[in-house]
Amino acid sequence: MRVNVTINGESRQADDVWEGESLLYVLRERLGLPGSKNACEQGECGSCTVYLDDVPVCSCLVAAGQVEGREVRTVEGLAEGDKLDRVQQSFVDAGAIQCGFCTPGLVVAAHDLLNRVENPADEEIREALAGNLCRCTGYEKILDAVRLAATRGETA
Repeated sequence: MRVNVTINGESRQADDVWEGESLLYVLRERLGLPGSKNACEQGECGSCTVYLDDVPVCSCLVAAGQVEGREVRTVEGLAEGDKLDRVQQSFVDAGAIQCGFCTPGLVVAAHDLLNRVENPADEEIREALAGNLCRCTGYEKILDAVRLAATRGETA
């Protein structure tokens, strides 16, 4: 089947898609957007989190056929050209990136939180990131990154 979807503001088309193929697979393998990571394929780790119609979802759990005519925003779509979004830049500045595998999902989850809560308390940050697992850090630098992003103004 053919899937027509708007990704990061651009109309895109993927051909020869099997109905049960995941959105994650389509993004990475068919459309060349490797930002979202394939870690657990069970919606447990959050590494593949993207926005689907402005709602964060684990793209490994979304069937490609479900995105027909909808809008997807990936971690790549948070940046404006070469300028990183404030959340992306804060992760870099705070040293919250180690192996980087979990980072895209954490960035999208933090971005969503800061769109909803201007200056979240630590408990709110922890709750918002609870669906994202990181095996490299102790999470403190990740929390620092979200706190830093909160001081840097609005997200897009």
